[in-house]
Amino acid sequence: MNPDWIYLDNNATTAPSTGVIGAMALALGQTWANASSSHPMGQEARQSLAMARSQLARLVGCKPAEIVFTSGATEANHMALRGAVGWDGRRRLVLSRGEHAGVQKLAHQLARQDQADVGWIGLNPDGSLNLDQARALITPEVAMVSVMAANNETGALMPIEPLAQMAHAHGALLHVDATQWVGKLPFDFAASGADLVSLSAHKFHGPKGIGALLVRQGLNWAALYPGSQERGRRGGTENLPGILGLGAAAERMTLSPEAWQRHIAAQTSLRDQLEQGLRDSLPGTVIFGEHAARLPNTSYLRFGQVHADVVLQRLERMGVMASSGAACSSSGQEPSPVLLAMGVSRAEALCAIRLSLSAQTTAAQIQTLLERLPLELAPLMAERTAPSSQTASPTGVFA
Repeated sequence: MNPDWIYLDNNATTAPSTGVIGAMALALGQTWANASSSHPMGQEARQSLAMARSQLARLVGCKPAEIVFTSGATEANHMALRGAVGWDGRRRLVLSRGEHAGVQKLAHQLARQDQADVGWIGLNPDGSLNLDQARALITPEVAMVSVMAANNETGALMPIEPLAQMAHAHGALLHVDATQWVGKLPFDFAASGADLVSLSAHKFHGPKGIGALLVRQGLNWAALYPGSQERGRRGGTENLPGILGLGAAAERMTLSPEAWQRHIAAQTSLRDQLEQGLRDSLPGTVIFGEHAARLPNTSYLRFGQVHADVVLQRLERMGVMASSGAACSSSGQEPSPVLLAMGVSRAEALCAIRLSLSAQTTAAQIQTLLERLPLELAPLMAERTAPSSQTASPTGVFA
């Protein structure tokens, strides 16, 4: 990585920490035996596996036995939703309009194949969940309610505990996709009220290709890949280097309440400095979801009517890494479904970019961005507000 680059795409992925790299190297070089083998090397691998499970359990407030290691949050989400179809004789799922594209596509597929009925909870203009719609949709026919803990684009936090109460009042389960929450804010599975929780290591400085599904103790959940590993819940030889990397990342973020407060305050302060600086120097800057409770590291914004592709080109020219939203669907050719669900117009949604910070982001980097970006964007924003400047190029990107 070029040391002069400024990386502000941490909701897409984060840099593995030094401890994570060391833990994975140790697993690849020394603890590489199969954890299912009964010989001493296998037992050594099994002990390492148990250690990583305990490290993650401490971070997320669950019992080690409630953890099912997966290839990432996508697999964990699929295990949760597919397992819910037919649960307790029910086939109705309720999701929010703000869910990750992978979850929404799976829900639509299940509906097309007539495996499930799906209800959709709308979003308020600030990106928060419409609880009135949730109350109307969560009925005794519902098998599972599935929502993000924190939206990956706006950073808006979802009301997990009220949703758990609504779901449980009707005998339904609650699945929470905590991919963006874990590692950014404290999470306590035992206290959340959720029955299943998905997470992914690479969102909090762990490796890609490893995640987990938390399954509340006593809940008999179907395996997506049957086998003997993971207490019969997820077959296949465990990815020990990835799991040890996940454990090291979890250990790094297992903070005291006071340390969490300092971490959150530092991230919030840096984000607010960024947003206020952009507003001051670039009038016409709009921050999506700013009035909702949201992640301390996330800013989703537009600069007047300047298309996201143009903004990202200017940022890349400056050595700043950002995105137009979810990394899996950030081509810039289609507007964010999350923004559309919030009532944002298609044209304005196509101007949205996301800047997401991490603990590795420095005040000096933010200051560099605030000094250079206005020079790039101010002339473009002035052009876009002129009456004759509202015509798009043939590619649909304002030039």
